[in-house]
Amino acid sequence: MDVILIGGLWLTADVWGEVTQGLRARGHRGVAVALPGQGDGDVAATLEDQVAAVLAAVDGADGRPLVIGHSAACTLAWLAADRRPEQVAAVGLIGGFPSSDGGTYADFFEPVDNLMAFPGWPAFEGPDSADLDESTRARMETDMVAVPVGVSRGTVRYADPGRSAVPVTLICPEFGPDDARDWVASGDLPELAAATTLDYVDLDSGHWPMVSAPSAMASLLADLADRHTAAV
Repeated sequence: MDVILIGGLWLTADVWGEVTQGLRARGHRGVAVALPGQGDGDVAATLEDQVAAVLAAVDGADGRPLVIGHSAACTLAWLAADRRPEQVAAVGLIGGFPSSDGGTYADFFEPVDNLMAFPGWPAFEGPDSADLDESTRARMETDMVAVPVGVSRGTVRYADPGRSAVPVTLICPEFGPDDARDWVASGDLPELAAATTLDYVDLDSGHWPMVSAPSAMASLLADLADRHTAAV
């Protein structure tokens, strides 16, 4: 099965390198999406440009793919389910949740010159980054790229209620499945509350498991791909 991999804010497609190798070893093809505005120098990129890149990966997949979103890009994965509900076999969400219709994509930090840069590690102290040593943090920060405001402040719009029938697995790294269940039950995550098939999987890592725990991440995603390949 093709596994489409969408990195969150500030990440380029290269962050998935070890995960794609692990998927290949299990018989699946990892497709890391190069998001416009994140690594290509396109400071005018918009949220819709990123959605288009994800949809191009879905349309180019061999069969119905598993679509994986990380952090803010969980919204991009869910937008793929909205735009292609019959083509997406399932969605996996790593350490994040889809924004609600009409909400802003990821306006978390103040931009400078129309770019929202990585704010530094103090903003992610605690469970998010506890599994990253200093050298890994330094390397990641060097590789991170600022995100255009056309992306971070883009408005999320859904159109097809059929997305709710696409199976979803919420992968819980820096928080636990019980926490996530509580958030869904409280009404804070309406898109997930409406999903007809929602599973939870624990992952012992921080917010960036593709960096800190790539083997475990690849194994978990391969298990998901195995399951949904059998279901197709």
